[in-house]
Amino acid sequence: MGSQSMDHRYHIVMLPFMAHGHLTPFLALATQIINRSKFSITIADTPLNVRYLRSTITDHNPHITFAELPFSGPENTENLPPSKIVDLLHSSRNLEQPFRRLLCDITAKEGRPPLCVISDWFFGWASDVAKSIGTFNFTFATGGAYGTLASISMWLHLPHQCTDSAEFAIPGFPERCRFLRSQLNPQVREADGSDPWSRFMLPQISLSLKSHGPPSLSKRSGKEVGLFLEKYLEWLDKQRPESVVYVSFGSQNTIGASRMMKLARGLEKSGKPFVWVVRPPLGFDVKGEFRSEWLPEGFEERMRKTKQGLIVRNWAPQLEILSHKSTAVFLSHCGWNSIMESLSWGVPIVAWPLAAEQAYNSKILSEEMGVSLELTGGNESSVGEDEVKKMVDLEMDGNGKGGKMRTEAFVIKEQIGDAIRMEGQLKGSSVKALDDFFGFVLTRTEELSKSNLFSE
Repeated sequence: MGSQSMDHRYHIVMLPFMAHGHLTPFLALATQIINRSKFSITIADTPLNVRYLRSTITDHNPHITFAELPFSGPENTENLPPSKIVDLLHSSRNLEQPFRRLLCDITAKEGRPPLCVISDWFFGWASDVAKSIGTFNFTFATGGAYGTLASISMWLHLPHQCTDSAEFAIPGFPERCRFLRSQLNPQVREADGSDPWSRFMLPQISLSLKSHGPPSLSKRSGKEVGLFLEKYLEWLDKQRPESVVYVSFGSQNTIGASRMMKLARGLEKSGKPFVWVVRPPLGFDVKGEFRSEWLPEGFEERMRKTKQGLIVRNWAPQLEILSHKSTAVFLSHCGWNSIMESLSWGVPIVAWPLAAEQAYNSKILSEEMGVSLELTGGNESSVGEDEVKKMVDLEMDGNGKGGKMRTEAFVIKEQIGDAIRMEGQLKGSSVKALDDFFGFVLTRTEELSKSNLFSE
């Protein structure tokens, strides 16, 4: 049971999807809600993911509790090869009945349903579950609006299957926002409406669209870095301002072995200092031991001797690296969490989208916002060491494209700061959106109470 004493008047239940890129934003949203309201929150997930969430909290908050939902099989995408993720998606529907029981238990204990349910858009069925016990459901998409909406439209309409052209428009987007077939990840490109990915995505998206709307977010919550951070800061402190390339493909993604070799050679050839978070390449256990044979012969030793590169296994304190004055550019897979962390510190991006909605994110970064150049896309497209060097040089050119992108990134940094600012009665757009969400939910709750749909 995830309910608690009624120190707070209302209770919100959250249900994030089983991936670190989803769990962390949900916890961040929960923290923001607690800080801005008198609500209590229960975050429900599988036992493995609940343990992960608890491990990321440094300061215990009595108004956030966790509920474990029984589940058999793999509980998180982190250690799964890409080919197995669709199996996890389908099996995640088995959480419906345990989640329904949790809501019923909370309702019985507190004498009324939770104020609302905030669920991941992969759990479209939560909308019907919430309605069945007399409360509201809000879908929380952990990606950016552009990428999320593009992904939704793509899955619902499969426009690339309606044309032989390499370029096409997406329903609901301006005609100028055209996409290339080559930009699509394999799951979308090969979808025909009856494949395993379509059979999951289509009904869950359709059900999610029945919810009352999306709440807003955005702050970072994650691992405590502690003394582990010192070696990074010591290395970064020795570099010139705006001189370092930070390379990371997120917690879930990796690239193929041949591309890893070419990326390493390109970084070395650029002569620019870099921090690179490496993981085993595609086809190997992404959490397994990294082998030196996956990099050019003698590469790591040369980087140690010349101090050009800091090569990190599996994980690095990303926000602390991006916020350091020496960091100039982020070579990224364009996951939304990484994008927000990069732009919140005014760091432009070299894009290498790999999966999910990342190609759509890359498109808006380069074509609409002017803060990114795309190196390549996916794990099937080619990339050469000279292309890596050229792209790094372009981004580092303070008087050319790189300088312009850095200026645009700084503007967005200021806009992000304005969005979360609260000074007296002045509220940024993100703060105001969260307050509007509270107001909407409480108003509708009062209306339902008067209609005797809530137990008193």
